[in-house]
Amino acid sequence: MLLSGKKILLGITGGIAAYKICDLIRKYIKSGADVKVVLTPNALNFVTETTLKALTRNQVFIHQFEEFDWKPGHINLSDEADLFVIAPASANSIGKIANGICDNLLTSLVTAFNKPVILAPAMNSKMWQNKFVQKNIAKLANSGFFIIEPEEGELACGYEGQGRLADTEKIFKKTCEILQKQNFLKGKKIIVTAGGTKEPIDPVRFIGNRSSGKMGFAIADAAYKYGAKVCLITTIEVCKPYETIKIDTAQELLSVLTQKFPESDALIMSAAVADYRVKEICDNKIKKDKNEDEINIQLVKNPDILKEISKIKTSSQLVVGFCAETENLIENAVSKMENKNLDFIVANDVSQKEIGFESDYNIVTIIDRQKSDIQTTSKMLKTEIADLLLKRIFSP
Repeated sequence: MLLSGKKILLGITGGIAAYKICDLIRKYIKSGADVKVVLTPNALNFVTETTLKALTRNQVFIHQFEEFDWKPGHINLSDEADLFVIAPASANSIGKIANGICDNLLTSLVTAFNKPVILAPAMNSKMWQNKFVQKNIAKLANSGFFIIEPEEGELACGYEGQGRLADTEKIFKKTCEILQKQNFLKGKKIIVTAGGTKEPIDPVRFIGNRSSGKMGFAIADAAYKYGAKVCLITTIEVCKPYETIKIDTAQELLSVLTQKFPESDALIMSAAVADYRVKEICDNKIKKDKNEDEINIQLVKNPDILKEISKIKTSSQLVVGFCAETENLIENAVSKMENKNLDFIVANDVSQKEIGFESDYNIVTIIDRQKSDIQTTSKMLKTEIADLLLKRIFSP
């Protein structure tokens, strides 16, 4: 059975689509999973505790301050489950989860849960399109939640539009996919770089770029989620549950990579590294001269980090590069991959304003060394691209 031995925590929030979850429970039970259900108090307006007990053959959990064994409920239930599925997820509960509000058992459980979470929203189409709801969805997706977006169709309120709970078969298949591949990177040591390097001019100013680091963070988070031992090297101060090394310049990045890379299985180089640095950094802040309309700063080339890494790369190691282009995307990407001895390159067109730098979304083209399967994504969340990329690279 597909889910034999797996423990699923199923959260139901207050929405008319709650009645459909009985079918999802049946699929889980039939596939061998042990299912426990936690409801928000409003969910009881749409589905009964008795029905859920009968389907799961387990106690149903509703109240915030119940004690189970010797642990508080939200810790006990979160510890034992392999996966948390919240369906339907209402706009109200999504907002609470995205902002760390713990005013009922379900939202407290999500806050305490450090394993995969699937959210399947369902609501009126206007609510789904609300900018605050979308902002919360993006925040959760960027934090590693798996979002199964609602479908188009006729809604219970009489509207037509996007808001229907995704088909239970789709939720079931996503559950199987996550649980079966949950640790496919276990034992792998992966280095991920993120953010734009900062090359100092003086103690105050630097030469930088627009990279937000979001793509690199998404990749590092996903690799950690799938069981890898992750080392994130970044120009941006972040707090992560895995090793993180803060650097600023290209030379600092090369120094750390030279030390770390020989012991790793893969390097995913998503950082935006400056091609040039200032030849002579001023010890003091450069003052504006009232008599001068121009200032000249001499630049010198930074080391080509990927070329340097290729010199110490072994046949068992993978190196993935990124390139941001404004024209001739495929041609330039292939050229870079060949020149720097990469196994894969991920190219994106940064001339498109709604994706890329600082956006939560991107469109990328993934090219392998053989150029046998060039894959261009649709517009996707960077968290979704991170999942897709890791599965493509490591072929679980």
